[in-house]
Parts: sequence; C-alpha cells; structure tokens
Amino acid sequence: MTKGLTMRLIPALMMLGFAGAAGASGFALQNQSGSGNGNAFAGAAAAAEDASTIYFNPAGMTYLPTGHTIALSGTILDRSIKYKDTGSVGSPVPFLANARANGGDAGGTAFLPHGYWAWSVAPDVWFGVGVGPTFGNKSEYDTNFIGRNAGYHTEIEQININPSFAIKVNDMLSLGLGVNLAHASLRLKQGSPGTGGYLDIDGDAWGFGANIGAMFQLSPSTRIGLSYRSEIDFDIEGDLKPNGLSGAAAVLFPRQKVVADGYTTPGTFSMAVSQKLSDRWELLGDLTRTNWSSIDKLILRSENGVPAAGIAADGRLTALDYSFRNTWRVGLGANYQYNEAWKFRFGVAYDQSPVAKKEDRTMTLPDSDRIWLSFGTKYNLSKAASLDVAYSHIFFRDAKTSRAVTSPPANTTVLQTINGEWNNNRADLLSVQYNHTF
Repeated sequence: MTKGLTMRLIPALMMLGFAGAAGASGFALQNQSGSGNGNAFAGAAAAAEDASTIYFNPAGMTYLPTGHTIALSGTILDRSIKYKDTGSVGSPVPFLANARANGGDAGGTAFLPHGYWAWSVAPDVWFGVGVGPTFGNKSEYDTNFIGRNAGYHTEIEQININPSFAIKVNDMLSLGLGVNLAHASLRLKQGSPGTGGYLDIDGDAWGFGANIGAMFQLSPSTRIGLSYRSEIDFDIEGDLKPNGLSGAAAVLFPRQKVVADGYTTPGTFSMAVSQKLSDRWELLGDLTRTNWSSIDKLILRSENGVPAAGIAADGRLTALDYSFRNTWRVGLGANYQYNEAWKFRFGVAYDQSPVAKKEDRTMTLPDSDRIWLSFGTKYNLSKAASLDVAYSHIFFRDAKTSRAVTSPPANTTVLQTINGEWNNNRADLLSVQYNHTF
C-alpha cells in the first residue's frame, strides 16, 4: 500500500506546474532544454554543449567538463487552437441548440521544467540523470462545442526519469546508454450523441524503455551524433465516470474500472552534425525519424472483462482511431560566438505531422505540419556558470477534419461527422536555462 502510494506521488510532485501542451509533432515535447530551443533543436544529438545532452544523446556527456555539470531549464509554452465548423452533420444533441459551435480557444499555457546532472566518475566514464516531461498535450473546448462527441477535453502527461551512462572509447568515438522510467497519465472527456451527457475517462501507468547514442569526432571541427530512443508501452488502468447519460449509453457506460490497450509512445532515431566553420561560427543540423505508427488505435475495455448487460464479450467498450504515420523532422541551426561572454543562437526546423488524412484528425489533437523559427543567447556569468535564454515561434499549416463519431462498442455505425478546420494555429516557447559546473 505504501509503495503504491509513493509511486503515485512521485509523478504528481514532479508535474507541479506542468499543464501539458504539444510542442513537437503529435504530442511529443521536443523542447527538452533552454539551450536547444535557441537552435530549434537542430543538431541536438551532436551539440553536447551542456548536461541536457543526456536526453538528446547520452554519449555527449564525454564532452562535458570533468566533475559535476548541471542544467536546469524551464519553458513557457503558449498555444492557440481555434476551430471553425464547416458543416458537421448527424445525430443532434438537445442542449446544443444554441451552442457556441466553434468551442472557443482550446489551447492554453503550460510550464515545462527539466533538470539534468552529469558526473565524470573516472577520466573516461560519465554518469548522469535527466528528469522532465517528454510527451504532453492539453486541449479544452467549451462544453457546448459542436465537436464534443469526438472529444472536447484531453490531457496527456508523461514524465521521464532517465539515468544514463557514457564512455569515451578513444578520441574519435564515445558511446552512451540510458534507461527510461516513465509515468503516463491520460484524461479524456467526450460527449455522448443524443444524450447531452459525457464520459470522463482517466488513467495512468508506468513504463520502461531505453536510449542509446554514439558520437564520432571525425576531425577537430566535425562531429556526428547518432541517437535512438525506444518505444515505451503503457498498460493504462483507470476509471470511467459517466455524467448525464441515458438509454443504451447508460447501460454500456456505467461507472467502472477500465483498461486501455494500444498506448505506446513512439521511438525516435536522430542523425545530427556539428560543424565548426571558424572560431566564431558553428553550423548544426539533424534529420530525425519518429515512429508514430506505434499509435494506431486506443481500445477501451472494462477491467472486469464484460461490461454491464454483456454488450461486448471481450469487455470492449469503444475504440479511438488515430492511424498515425511515421514522420520526419529536419532542422538547421547556427551559433555565433560574439566574445568570451556572449553566444548567439539561430535555428529553423520543419516538423511533419503524423496525421495523414482529415478523417484521422481528432478535435483534441488537431495536429498538422509545422515550421519552427528560433533564436537565443548564452551569457557566461563566470567560468563555472552560464545562462541561456531562447524563444521559438511555431507556424502550423492549416488543417481540416472530417471525423466520424461511431456507435460503440462495435464502432461500425456513423452517428455524426464533425466537419471543420483550424486556421492560423500557433505556438510560442520562451525558455530559460541555468548551467553550472563544479
């Protein structure tokens, strides 16, 4: 009992102030450091400039100063999500007769904290640990949103604890390995067609994964980084709480314990380069693959196997189709060392969305291709301490949806089709990071 309570308190305490809002494609949080934000995270797997390399490529710890190195960062992420209905059709909901159809701004502001510590335990051996949110999204429309039956409130939060190890094999090669202990929590509020009520579903789980990395110092001015982070499977368990349901919906969805099958956060592989052009200029670049196809369909089942009235023999209550595709991200950045105290950063990136078709685009994750524009600065407070400040603006491509609301548990009958679009969605990220060696 005490162990279970402790394991639930750890992520709760770590997520104080974290509301969750997607910064990279899908619901991944690319913004893992304040320094990387200034370059749009271009070349992050090869940069190895501070302790945040633990996340991007653990082999990069071998390029840090001997002794202890810490990096503490915080990012304020503000996102705007504004829907415009273009003619949704199907089953009416009584109390929506005078609805604010577009649902207001579903975005919001989130605070994303990260902390890293690296230690050179021997001349060629480093140990480190990183802690922070790696996936997250929060979107909330007005309760009388026309698309509420396809979801009007979602919270996804994932905190990762990442102990890491690195070894310098020789002057040309360094290797790194990390273990990921992750806690995921999900919450969904979705309307019930024809009843005016809604379902409130929440659950959580712990999962385990790994990440590996390699650094190749091809010359004094050229460094290549390779990094892989594995998928993490979560066996979500939680509660389903009905509110205002009637008829068949009330029978199928009584208050009960539920489990969710199919929640697997994707693996990533990144190839990055750091190229010194002169004593002042450094060029950074990366190509990153994210295996979003690991998330295809989220199936909700009764924990007891068979819900009330035995409506589904295998306990299946409903399913949420995502049909995500694998994606690519490409980034290009530069650093300019103005003098001993000041460094300036610049970056641009193109990030592909895992949503391939408008039929797969959900209300609460209206994802689309995006472009990052970033800049930042690093100021050396002393020989041991420095401060990074960075800003990114993300432009989202306009996106459409034609999302079907189907009849559970078989999900074969279309009750409603939500037709709409999102125009001029945007996100702004402001980061501050403190670095210290001792």
